[in-house]
Amino acid sequence: MQTRVRPRRDFPALEQRRQLAARAFARGESQAEVARRLQVSRQSVSRWHHQWRTSGSLRGAGRAGRKPRLTPDQLAAVEQALRDGARAHGFGTGLWTLPRIAAVIARQTGTRYHPGHVWRLLRALHWTLQRPARRAAERDEAAIRRWVKQRWPVVKKTPGADGPG
Repeated sequence: MQTRVRPRRDFPALEQRRQLAARAFARGESQAEVARRLQVSRQSVSRWHHQWRTSGSLRGAGRAGRKPRLTPDQLAAVEQALRDGARAHGFGTGLWTLPRIAAVIARQTGTRYHPGHVWRLLRALHWTLQRPARRAAERDEAAIRRWVKQRWPVVKKTPGADGPG
C-alpha cells in the first residue's frame, strides 16, 4: 500500500482566491455564486464575507504552524559550530552525536533540544548521517580472532543449554 503525502498548502494561491472573493463581494455577487465559481464550501465563503464586511480585507493570517525556535542567524551559528568539529567544542573525539549536537545548540543559543529532535535541524541544514569508510587504525585483528575462538563459545547461548535465559 502506497503512503500518500499531503501536499503543502500554496499560501499565495489561497490568498489570491480570497482576493477574488473580495472583488466579487464588492461587485455585489451572492455568497452562493462566489462559492460555486471558486469551488469552495459555503461555510468558507460565509466566513470570508463576514471578515470582508468587518475589516474590509481578506488578508491571510500569515505562516502556518509553530514558529521556529531558532532564528536564521542562530541556525547559521550552529552550522558553523558543527563545521568547526566536535573537538573544537571540548569533546574527546571528532565524532558528532545527537546528544553532543544538542549540547552545542544549548551552549550557542540557550535553546534546549531533545537529542531525538536534533535530526529535524540537521535535515533543515542538509546534513546527513555519515559512517566511517574504513576500519579503525587501532583495530587489532589478532585479538579479535582470539576472542572469537576462545571467549565467544563461552558466552554464546546454545540451544538446549541448562538454566534460564
